[in-house]
Amino acid sequence: MLGAIIGDIVGSKFEFDRGTKSRDFQFFTEKDRFTDDTVMTVAVGEALLDAGKDAGEEEIKKALIVSMKKWGPRYSDAGYGARFRHWVLTDDPKPYGSYGNGSAMRVSAAGWLYDTIERTREVARWTAEVTHNHPEGIKGAESVASVMFLARTGSDKETIKDYVISNFGYDLGRTLDEIRPGYSHVEDCMHTVPEAIECFLEAEDYESAIRNDMYIGGDTDTLGAITGAMAEAMWGVPEDIALKASDYIGQDIRAILGRFDKALDR
Repeated sequence: MLGAIIGDIVGSKFEFDRGTKSRDFQFFTEKDRFTDDTVMTVAVGEALLDAGKDAGEEEIKKALIVSMKKWGPRYSDAGYGARFRHWVLTDDPKPYGSYGNGSAMRVSAAGWLYDTIERTREVARWTAEVTHNHPEGIKGAESVASVMFLARTGSDKETIKDYVISNFGYDLGRTLDEIRPGYSHVEDCMHTVPEAIECFLEAEDYESAIRNDMYIGGDTDTLGAITGAMAEAMWGVPEDIALKASDYIGQDIRAILGRFDKALDR
């Protein structure tokens, strides 16, 4: 999850097309902060840990709702969309057919915790469905978790690319140089997830993946969270970057990251 959180923090200063679309920028600045992407990534991670590795759909979805409704108000100014804010504050929240990129940015815990890609996709789907039950919202979550599973279990980038194309139908035929000129802030899965995957595919390590996000622009905090999750699964997070990122998050978030590392025995 740390890879997603760092991508969110680094991308926060360029959100809403405030960047210059460059790979040459200061990685951490005083303007950086974590957003709703980090808060919900942590909420999903805590829910999956609380439910347990072998939990079923009903148990996991119940844990997700409890955790998301707990963490949301705790950071009420983190930048939630209007419909999600209403969902968090509703006594009996229901999915609302969203295909927003929120389902993909918060899914990273599912990419790490399970032993097969089938189980990974199943749980990723459930993490989306509590809010983002539109097929595109579900596809966004499943595809990101799948990339993570394949990356952390030794698949190369070409194998990962082929899997994404054949299973999810995303267009991964455009280079970042082709995407960049016309790309701007957009908040749906269809125009965020394929771009994030391409940022990952054209990277050589964790840091270059995040720099690719800022090179094309767009919804940079969410793009950073999605790409950062996949990049961590492939290359890990450099220690110096991880240490600097800890200055931006509180003890409550660090505690969940600690639980997560313990669960993964790392």
